[in-house]
Amino acid sequence: MTKRISCRAVIVLAALAVVPLAAARADGLDPIAVRQAAFSLNNGDFAYIRSVVKANGDVKPLEQPAKAIALWAAVIPTMVPKGSEHGGNTKALPEIWSDPAGFQKAALRLGDAATKLATDAKAGDAAAVAADTKALGEACGACHKSYRAK
Repeated sequence: MTKRISCRAVIVLAALAVVPLAAARADGLDPIAVRQAAFSLNNGDFAYIRSVVKANGDVKPLEQPAKAIALWAAVIPTMVPKGSEHGGNTKALPEIWSDPAGFQKAALRLGDAATKLATDAKAGDAAAVAADTKALGEACGACHKSYRAK
């Protein structure tokens, strides 16, 4: 079941990566709602990873949700176009638009942390995955501190 959810998350995020946001707007999709849905999927994958690590479970299945997070991280900067600063109960801070280079660096750090976790999960290295999970959480938190309202 969890593997199926992770696969769905990867598919949804891949679709988001290839659908230009301008086309999404033309079809009436709200970029704020789209990014919030994708962040919810990301949060679910991260919660799953943390739960497996906390339970000292088999880390090999964590490769897929970590890859999904890495894929989302690559797309994040495209999901905050000008004009999506307001509305839709967004928690995005203005710094996303005033410091796009910093925001892109934060997304890159998230992607790098998730990619490392995926690699270590594939190898079955539980100790490394535990450390990677902490680093991934720190990457998420760092972005939240600078670019997300509480």
